[in-house]
Amino acid sequence: MIRFLLLQNRQGKTRLSKWYVPYEDAEKQSIQVECHKIVTQREAKFTNFVEWRNHKLVYRRYAGLFFTLCVDVNDNELACLEAIHLFVEILDQYFGNVCELDLVFNFHKVFVILDEYMLSGEVMETSKPLILSRIHTIDRLLENS
Repeated sequence: MIRFLLLQNRQGKTRLSKWYVPYEDAEKQSIQVECHKIVTQREAKFTNFVEWRNHKLVYRRYAGLFFTLCVDVNDNELACLEAIHLFVEILDQYFGNVCELDLVFNFHKVFVILDEYMLSGEVMETSKPLILSRIHTIDRLLENS
């Protein structure tokens, strides 16, 4: 089960966070700082997953953004890396070469995409064309209202 998803830049600014397990606000802040330190200070020659507290952090860097998932210890790391990659591909195809500013200024659309892809900490749909068609349908509905 996915506990949370963080999108952070190299400077440590959290551009998107989705929490599937309840945490206090102060704890969320400390988790974000701690995860950023772990992910950015880790050498590239090591794997993209690390045990953290009683969970695992699975992360991947795309340009200047770190996509981090916190998952249960028994979850498959490679499946989590694929989930991150598919999310990035969906964002890239929707925004057309997605960048950090797309995530900042269109965060509401990113949350809609994420909600179509993941539900309650589980990946619900893996078909990129289906997710994108649903998002485009939602966009058309919003334009017509």
